[in-house]
Amino acid sequence: MMYGAKAYAQVGLETGINSASPHGLIVMLYDGAIEAIRKARIYLEMNDVEMKVKSIDKALRIVKDGLTASLNVEAGGPLGEQLLALYDYIGKELVLANVQNNPERLDTCINLLDDLRSAWLEIGSTATLEK
Repeated sequence: MMYGAKAYAQVGLETGINSASPHGLIVMLYDGAIEAIRKARIYLEMNDVEMKVKSIDKALRIVKDGLTASLNVEAGGPLGEQLLALYDYIGKELVLANVQNNPERLDTCINLLDDLRSAWLEIGSTATLEK
């Protein structure tokens, strides 16, 4: 039963990725990172070290290999540099949260990513209205 649910969710994710705009893909990365950190926080509270580490690792990969890799700092200028520094800060906070078992650091990361996600959605809706 669980395999079927996971397969269904995977198909939904792949469909979303294939049909998403570049803007939408960034929103999906924010969503994935936030979800992974929220899960890590739950696992931290449950003292499930293995799942906490896996969830934090997933969030780190999304931030580093997804969000950071998608940045074009040269084209983004100062804003791109600020985002790069913020993603680096979030990565460091995730590592420290993991090592220190610190839920407040996880909350900080969630709040930062949620603010960035909201701003990104606002940019997307403004760009759509201008077309």
